[in-house]
Amino acid sequence: METIVHRQGVTFHFIRTEKFKTNTIVLKMKAPLAKESATIRALLPYVLQSGTKRRPSQPELRSYLEELYGADFFVELQKKGENHIISLHLEVANEKFLRGSEPLMEKGLRFLHEVLFEPKAENGSFDREIVEREKRALKQRIQAVYDDKMSYASLRLVEEMCKEEPYAVPVNGYMDAVDGIDGESLYRYFQRSLEEDDLDLYCVGDFDVQAVENLCSRLFSFPERRRNDFAPRPAPVKGNFREVSERQPVNQGKLNIGFRTNIFYGDGEYFPLQVFNGLFGGFPHSKLFRNVREKESLAYYAFSRLESHKGLLMVLTGIDPKNYRKTVDIIVDQWEAVKKGDFTEEELEQTKAAIRNQMSETLDTSRGLIEVLYHNVISGKSITQEQWQDRINGVTKEDVMRAAGKIAPDTVYFLTGMEGQDEGSLN
Repeated sequence: METIVHRQGVTFHFIRTEKFKTNTIVLKMKAPLAKESATIRALLPYVLQSGTKRRPSQPELRSYLEELYGADFFVELQKKGENHIISLHLEVANEKFLRGSEPLMEKGLRFLHEVLFEPKAENGSFDREIVEREKRALKQRIQAVYDDKMSYASLRLVEEMCKEEPYAVPVNGYMDAVDGIDGESLYRYFQRSLEEDDLDLYCVGDFDVQAVENLCSRLFSFPERRRNDFAPRPAPVKGNFREVSERQPVNQGKLNIGFRTNIFYGDGEYFPLQVFNGLFGGFPHSKLFRNVREKESLAYYAFSRLESHKGLLMVLTGIDPKNYRKTVDIIVDQWEAVKKGDFTEEELEQTKAAIRNQMSETLDTSRGLIEVLYHNVISGKSITQEQWQDRINGVTKEDVMRAAGKIAPDTVYFLTGMEGQDEGSLN
């Protein structure tokens, strides 16, 4: 059960459970996704995890974590809808399972406090050496997306679909903006983030909730702020695909197709949409896998995924470029088939079971549990795990057909080779 406490500019989430042998602490910092701030924000968490005043180098920091019985500390960047989210993750052993009586949960929370309030900085600037090192690492992460053509095609589809929308901004920012960041500008941005971001601190494990709440209240005091409401702003629905092609020296074509679902997390039709995606392309028994990949042998891979806080459905495939037009047509046919109810009750139940199993696997980790609960924060909804399961179980064939009917075509993006293409393909 989740206990939520709003206090001192931060929302605490305490989830007491005996399911895990570790205690997990996660701070999530949420701000609007914006081109102007994406790159500096992408750099920030990696600088924070590189050292503190007490432990000014990574080896010293890692050595201290080892003293905490091998505690694990890492950072993560995400975009969910039009939100840019920094996560600081810390996992510590539960002292109840150790012979000693060290207060590891308390030490973990104090370590997180140290990272936030005692970073390696002086005179209003982060350490120059750390900043320059992490800038190089950020450039490598940005470049890695361009080098991995599957990731690159996904990025380009979103850029084309969401032109003039914040969601087009890549999670790691822009290569040409990295060099303009220095220790002073990054430290100023960090201070502003602590004052303005939506802050949610999650504690998951077997602990005394009241004692941990009291400790958190003492350690994590921030300026009061009004919680931001970054509601999704769907683009006008279009009735036809816009086709975009790009040529690079690649052997395998990357054909990605984007739809607008016009359905968002927590909406009445969100649960039928989840089932639609499972039938369409979310699982090995889906229509995309069986008909595009196996039956027609048109794709090396073919699957679909949802971005439920932005209302997007994306199909990702790897194909022989000569099969471009046929593959597009068959993918659209699979969508139309589900929309018309061309699936059996057995397939419907199989899909709902697969979704339940997927959720169960997610909830089997403390990190997954936090991610599921954080959907409520992003969406402003309040959906319990029991309600989620009941709603999935209650989805009917007609519900899926109605959800499929709200989906609208948007963009086809095709990354192909430098050679000419056969008749029937783009350009």
